[in-house]
Amino acid sequence: MWSQVYDPFGNMLLSALVAAIPVFVLLGAIGIFEIRAHIAAALGLLAALLVAIVGYGMPAGTAGMAAVYGAAFGLLPIGWIILNVIFLYQLAHEKGAFAVLQRSIGSISEDKRMQLLFVAFSLGAFFEGAAGFGTPVAVTAAMLIGLGFKPLAASGLSLIANTAPVAFGALGTPIIALAAVTGLDLHELSGMVGRQLPFFSLLVPFWLIWAFVGFKRMIEVWPPILVAGASFALPQYLVSNFHGPWLVDIVAAMASMASLAAFLRIWRVDAVMRETSDAATAAHAERMTDTPAEIRRAWIPWIVLAIFVFLWGTPQLRAALDTIWVAKIAVAGLHEVVQKVPPVVAAPHMEAAIFNFNLLSATGTGILLAALISGLYLGYGVGQLAQMYGRTLHLVRYSLLTISCMMAIGFVTRYAGTDATLGLALASTGWAYPFFGTMIGWLGVALTGSDTASNVLFGGLQRITAEQLRIDPVLMAAANSSGGVMGKMIDAQSIVVASTATKQYGQEGAILRFVFFHSVALAALVGLFVMGQAYVWPLTLLTKGAP
Repeated sequence: MWSQVYDPFGNMLLSALVAAIPVFVLLGAIGIFEIRAHIAAALGLLAALLVAIVGYGMPAGTAGMAAVYGAAFGLLPIGWIILNVIFLYQLAHEKGAFAVLQRSIGSISEDKRMQLLFVAFSLGAFFEGAAGFGTPVAVTAAMLIGLGFKPLAASGLSLIANTAPVAFGALGTPIIALAAVTGLDLHELSGMVGRQLPFFSLLVPFWLIWAFVGFKRMIEVWPPILVAGASFALPQYLVSNFHGPWLVDIVAAMASMASLAAFLRIWRVDAVMRETSDAATAAHAERMTDTPAEIRRAWIPWIVLAIFVFLWGTPQLRAALDTIWVAKIAVAGLHEVVQKVPPVVAAPHMEAAIFNFNLLSATGTGILLAALISGLYLGYGVGQLAQMYGRTLHLVRYSLLTISCMMAIGFVTRYAGTDATLGLALASTGWAYPFFGTMIGWLGVALTGSDTASNVLFGGLQRITAEQLRIDPVLMAAANSSGGVMGKMIDAQSIVVASTATKQYGQEGAILRFVFFHSVALAALVGLFVMGQAYVWPLTLLTKGAP
């Protein structure tokens, strides 16, 4: 048994600086020195292991098994999702169906701002709600490139858009996990998050278009932006407060897509923003030649994908598939070896380390079946499908390696307790804790790549610290999830997914620089909003629950 130590140097500031070394190495290598992502991830992992073993006294074997556990989790479920989404994209692209799909989306509006809004924000939110774990970024970034967006813009803008839906992603998984680790009521947590994020669901679409074209050209199209945001925010509030966390994103995304498409039939912008390149002009001319049958054929693979990711996201189907086959593997040398201690938890307990090898119920398997069915529908033979899968595996090989290393870093820091050191350093801020507690959630997602993982990591700390400071623990637990969504755009996993989907591998540093300011600024705004909920009327009324 090894007990975590959160202040090994007897000075919380110094301990926090040491704990942050892997973060500095990883982000510095990617964002400043522009080292290729898989090499930067390996350097970050090496730094995390050295900090854990040398700085925190974690046994080398235990630290090594934490890295192995994280790497395995990086492949299943996360890498498995990315591989099969890209496989579906390759199948559609090779048959020309993806180009038809892009032109049909373009027919909703010729204005690039509206296309961005529909694809990245509204459609992306649906995939976030159904599957999460990188699926929306992979799909929307590829679609935007086909609509004429530059790869860097497609990647960065997809990451910015994939924020407001994240707390309720994958059928509410982050909120469900938060309730489990904190012992707080699931519906109270769902409602509190649902009284925080709708304000940012209104803001993010405006922010997205502003990041794309600047403030002046954003104001030109404020009515449809407001429609897209409001039609998402209102269902997000209603479903989260009066039903629960499970269907929030699905309902809100469908309402946003339908409302925006309907509004664009009656509203026209004065100065349409079109691409002026020859390729874009040719695409616009070709759009008129697509028959209804060709458009239906192009949409079928993505409709099948939406159906399968929704089905695979339902707890009932997951449970049924797990009864057929699932392997729960206790990680030797790690399972119940590490003891987490106060003040991170209320009472000492041993950390579990069980790898859930649930290949049948994994979301990526549903995506693979959707891809195979779609491939047969598009006219591929069995041999051609196998050949295309091999090509896709070769295409994403470095991305899979990178994601495995990224998750290995997150698991080493989790089991070593270095992430808890960073959280405790922020938790020592007294009356300003509502702001910095929100930033803990942001930090957790930036480190782990998952709002669910951040909630599991820091949910207990949020409740304990809030109770010590006499702040509503439901408020701070919810703030962990709401603040975390803004960290989603800078976590290395999401950046690698975006670079893979846009075939811009090696440009992760440019993507990180593109989104970093937006991530920090939006997280700070969430923190200020939570401060208002804690101390300032009338925002304090938002902590009282739904009327």
